[in-house]
Amino acid sequence: MNLDWDKLISILQKHDRFVLTSHIRPDCDALGSELGMAGILQAMGKEFMIVNGHQTPPILTFLDPAQTIRVVSEHIDAEDVSGDCLIILDTSAWAQLGPMADVLRRWTGSKIVIDHHVGEDDLGAQFFKDTSAEATGHLVALLAKKAGVKMTKTMATSLYAAIATDTGWFRFASTTSDTYRVIAELVDAGASPSSIYGDLYERDTIGRVRLRGRILARVQTESNGQLIHTFVRKDDFAESGALPSDTEDAINLALAIEGTKVAFIMIEQMKGGFKISFRSRCHVDCNELARQFGGGGHRAAAGAFVEAEFGELQARVLQATRAALANKPIHA
Repeated sequence: MNLDWDKLISILQKHDRFVLTSHIRPDCDALGSELGMAGILQAMGKEFMIVNGHQTPPILTFLDPAQTIRVVSEHIDAEDVSGDCLIILDTSAWAQLGPMADVLRRWTGSKIVIDHHVGEDDLGAQFFKDTSAEATGHLVALLAKKAGVKMTKTMATSLYAAIATDTGWFRFASTTSDTYRVIAELVDAGASPSSIYGDLYERDTIGRVRLRGRILARVQTESNGQLIHTFVRKDDFAESGALPSDTEDAINLALAIEGTKVAFIMIEQMKGGFKISFRSRCHVDCNELARQFGGGGHRAAAGAFVEAEFGELQARVLQATRAALANKPIHA
């Protein structure tokens, strides 16, 4: 992986007080990368705080048993988020930072981004990216090795979860032999695959199961089953007893249907607007699809957030996805 490791390590050595952040609606790669990075800084004798724009989803709190991750405007005021260097992990987009974007705009110290996503905005930071990496957690694990930091069980658990989830538990095409090599090292350092899997996938609530039933019941197909889509509305959460975070990975339920080439789900957010998640297992480039709606991500998986009326937005997303599947891109 072609990062300038020496330059990155020199930045870490130069500063003493760090702030770590990641994208809104944090997933395992965001949280695991932050916690892994925190372990590196701790081993280097640095001060740090982890501050995100959104709360950690309840299903992922096992990654942070000490509750070290704070939420801006909830646990700490934006003006109190300070340090010498701000490290942004697992995103390169202003829109994905949410409330932490204001912190970044006011930041006068050093700013760096460690990420594996294709698209990027001008964040006024130094970028350390490898878009061939299957997860930002892999980059953080390599950084620990390059910096001579001993991998602890806590770090290994967080980084294992980051890599395992971003590869769909090693079934996505992004998984490589290097993935298994770093995973082996994390297991050697104390990560327990069975425990992590259990914490992630064997703690469903009745609400989560009921919500997924609604998602599957709404699945619609076209193009001879190659295109599948579904949706979640705000009322579904209260009516099923589910949480917004219970929609994480719900798109994969549709993608699992035989014959599916491309899928998307529209999830209405509690404060308005829709999160759109795209998945592809064909020529369709999800990153390009998402960019038409102000988002981004990877070729096989990407997302966007759009403020719009449901019916109008669904029609636009369908039109864009149909065109991509037909290999005739249009302006969304």
